[in-house]
Amino acid sequence: MSWRHIYRWDLDKTYLETDFESLRRLVLIAFEKPEEKTNVPGSASLLRELGRDHEDRDPSRVCIVSGSPRQMRRTLEKKLELDGVRWHEFHLKPQWENLRRGRFRAVREQVGYKLPLLLRSRLKTEDGGGVGETLFGDDAEVDAFIYSLYADVLAGRVTTDGLVRVLRAVGAYDDAVDKAAATAEKLDDDDCVERIFIMLDRRTPPGFFRPFGPRVVPIYNYFQAALVLFSGGHLTPEGVVSVTRSFLDAEGHSADDLANFFQDVVRRGHLPATAMQDLGLAVQELSGVPNEAEVIWKSVQKFSDLGASRRFLPPSPPPGGDYEALLAHLRSRHA
Repeated sequence: MSWRHIYRWDLDKTYLETDFESLRRLVLIAFEKPEEKTNVPGSASLLRELGRDHEDRDPSRVCIVSGSPRQMRRTLEKKLELDGVRWHEFHLKPQWENLRRGRFRAVREQVGYKLPLLLRSRLKTEDGGGVGETLFGDDAEVDAFIYSLYADVLAGRVTTDGLVRVLRAVGAYDDAVDKAAATAEKLDDDDCVERIFIMLDRRTPPGFFRPFGPRVVPIYNYFQAALVLFSGGHLTPEGVVSVTRSFLDAEGHSADDLANFFQDVVRRGHLPATAMQDLGLAVQELSGVPNEAEVIWKSVQKFSDLGASRRFLPPSPPPGGDYEALLAHLRSRHA
């Protein structure tokens, strides 16, 4: 089957508001019912829009790779079903197996868990050849690092030997290293990852991610992601309105707030200023849409009065792709 695009999502703190900071919260999360779980504002609406079928183009593929334990599969699948989200792959972490086998590093280590899965998933869909990818993660762990490494392995900018060195540096177990290396050897070079969105759940300063290059887009909310996706042709104007509606229902922002979110993502170079005019004109042409379209139009007008903005930086990988240096950069934050 041919795919239009592949969207890869994490769940905790990227799709669901999940608090892992205390043992009590961990226990409560394990016993939450699907309907009790809370979405990151706008996440369900955005994922529904990205996975929506269109008569005039191939379907998109939704793949979920989460660090949540496999024992939560039924609950998480039910939550996604309640949200109206469709997916094609759903991977959860084998935490009980890790504990049973004494693989205690693997309980918290994410690179050795996620990267082999991502590579194998790409191998399954490689027949599509040239299918682009967009990835969603957060700043609570090392998603920017994992996704960037994945992208550069696919593009051939990181060799198999380089991949093995990085995996050993993060403490991945030998079998994870071997699986990742073996899969990487089978993949054709394909510079297919367009953007990597990082939800700033911990309010990490966006500048912290500058060494990863403009391909990594730190966002404060999914309204900002919707703007960037619209400018790249991934979302229709109706899709942006839908995400805006969900975002406003949860957060209650004004047109002034939306204009500031516009300005922030433009100023950081992730969105051309002309995209706002395009969006404003597109929502004006919609018929029978709710008040959110008018709020977007007002915010576009206010955005136009906020002054000069930084030039747009096309998505690109970090210069040099030195992942051992990027790993040291990440560890400096935790230190």
